[in-house]
Amino acid sequence: MNIPSVFWIIPAASLCALAMAWHFFRQMMKEDEGTPRMKEIAGHVRRGAMAYLKQQYKVVAVVFVMLALVFAFMAYVLHAQNPWVPFAFLTGGLFSGLAGFFGMKTATYASARTANAASKGLDKGLKIAFRSGAVMGLVVVGLGLLDIAIWFIVLDHFYSGEHAALVTITTTMLTFGMGASTQALFARVGGGIYTKAADVGADLVGKVEANIPEDDPRNPATIADNVGDNVGDVAGMGADLYESYCGSILSTAAIGATAFALNADMQLKAVIAPMLIAAVGIFLSLIGIFMVRTKDGAGMKELLHSLSAGTNAAAVLIAAATFGILYALDIDNWMGLSLSVLTGLAAGVIIGQGTEYYTSHSHKPTRKIAEAAQTGSATVIIKGIGTGMISTLIPVVTISGAIMLSYMFANNFDLSMSAASISKGLYGIGIASVGMLSTLGITLATDAYGPIADNAGGNAEMSGLGEDVRHRTDALDALGNTTAATGKGFAIGSAALTALALLASYVEEIKIAMQRAVNEGRTFIDNAGNVFNPLTADMTDFMDFFQITLMNPKVLVGAFIGSMASFLFCGLTMGAVGRAAQTMVNEVRRQFREIKGILEGKATPDYGRCVEISTRSAQHEMILPSILAIIIPVIIGVVLGVGGVMGLLVGGLSTGFILAIFMANSGGAWDNAKKMVEEGNFGGKGSECHKATIVGDTVGDPFKDTSGPSLNILIKLMSMVSIVMAGLTVAFI
Repeated sequence: MNIPSVFWIIPAASLCALAMAWHFFRQMMKEDEGTPRMKEIAGHVRRGAMAYLKQQYKVVAVVFVMLALVFAFMAYVLHAQNPWVPFAFLTGGLFSGLAGFFGMKTATYASARTANAASKGLDKGLKIAFRSGAVMGLVVVGLGLLDIAIWFIVLDHFYSGEHAALVTITTTMLTFGMGASTQALFARVGGGIYTKAADVGADLVGKVEANIPEDDPRNPATIADNVGDNVGDVAGMGADLYESYCGSILSTAAIGATAFALNADMQLKAVIAPMLIAAVGIFLSLIGIFMVRTKDGAGMKELLHSLSAGTNAAAVLIAAATFGILYALDIDNWMGLSLSVLTGLAAGVIIGQGTEYYTSHSHKPTRKIAEAAQTGSATVIIKGIGTGMISTLIPVVTISGAIMLSYMFANNFDLSMSAASISKGLYGIGIASVGMLSTLGITLATDAYGPIADNAGGNAEMSGLGEDVRHRTDALDALGNTTAATGKGFAIGSAALTALALLASYVEEIKIAMQRAVNEGRTFIDNAGNVFNPLTADMTDFMDFFQITLMNPKVLVGAFIGSMASFLFCGLTMGAVGRAAQTMVNEVRRQFREIKGILEGKATPDYGRCVEISTRSAQHEMILPSILAIIIPVIIGVVLGVGGVMGLLVGGLSTGFILAIFMANSGGAWDNAKKMVEEGNFGGKGSECHKATIVGDTVGDPFKDTSGPSLNILIKLMSMVSIVMAGLTVAFI
């Protein structure tokens, strides 16, 4: 196979993204970090964040080596897997970890500089925070696309000319998605436990019991809280969206390789099309990034408009560019596929707007939660849970509509459900997920901006900067809460489309594993007593052979277990945050009690002890939930077979998606209800209403920053594990 010249746009775009990320990082580092006190606080946070990440990577490295050895045994001893799988798995985890590391390193240097810039003006502070967040966005898309391009070139060299070469290449590349997903889950769960243990301890003892402000230097947990913003919301989110980005591109390429298998020229075009769309999206994201600016005295709506101007411009440009890309490729039904991409983009915008409506205190739902605080914390909890439940309507209807529309567009509205139309329809769904994530360079920048602004506010508070500076950093922080909630909804929505595309990739991987078994002498007999040939079997033949129907109890049992897995995972991560927070609360109380003069500002708290507690708790508590996400698909594959796994993935996808939206939006709404009261409404800071909203925010912390956002990784990781372990599943048929 000759790689077409247009392919080289892909590695060029990835290198451009990395170069611009370096440029923004250098620009940020040239800014003044502020007073000696500001530098000291930033140094504490930076050292704590790096110490945590170093410890986490040690734990994750052990898990990766063990899993790579298992994959090597399956590939080289059992011959149940492609021999490239162990290496692809390791590179996926490595690049995902690098994305989180570079993003977090930037964030820890940017927070004090943002606070110092805010003393000169709101626009200056916004630019530094946002472009520092853009480093994360550009590193994620740059490393992700570079990894994809390198593996495509390497595998093409070894498999070019073989039968079904593109199918083998794309399904093999999917396994580095499992490496990215595994790294992302550890980063999300570990970072989420860390940040929320510190946050809960700082809020419950400092703000509620001691009645001191958030980020007050007298609070022993405040440094750990600021460290947590970086390890959870920057490193964790970066690793999370890295695997979403790569997973959407790789699953779509794999479906394209099978959907257009009868036409070699069209097959190659279908494989590189999602990569090209993502590459062009990088250039257009850069245009959007440079458009973000505001003016002093801007309110929440003006700040939201500033960010929306950049993200919406990038979305409109990639929508127009997609038509040109697919037309230039001369791919079959280029118009319909372009409309599928447009559907994915529109779905992302609608989900983002819906999330903003339910979580921003500029809108009625969150204002009602703040109003409910007048009757106590119980009504705050009730109202927040109800709001989160109602908020699932818009994302679920939007994703459902996007699935149907992208499927129909890709098939020229052919709903015959023939094997050919199913494959092309699934390709349309996959490319819609690529469209949703094509401008990730800027959409992730708006998310990574949030913790930078939050830390800037903390630095301003602890450094004793003026009220005007604190007012500006509060405005940037409140905007960050909304963009973070929007980013989580966006990530979860893209996960739903990607996970559906991965289902189709699982089918193809099972067929490849079956053919490998046939080559070694096995014979598969269908229900009619005929020999089943996996090479010629289409989607309908596959479904019939494995009896994948709702009447099959194995499928139903798998669906129940998949649904349960989402709740089990949330329960374990919520419990982990609760236990870690209890330890933190006791430590903060101990320091207030035993270190005389803390509350009078005459003694320095032991910040390091709180950082140590969060680090130790996160490392210990993240193991069980993460390992379960890997083990469950393996057990189901061995015990219930392919039908059970298909049920597991469908159950996990449907339940996990809705539960994740509910938790993320409830948590975001509680957080911004507290912000609204702190702005002087319903009694302002220190009032009974304020304390009630703090309780709501505390409950919402693990909802929005630990359990909720981890679910979108869970549903994709279970799909990835099922794909990688397809050979083992076939061995037990």
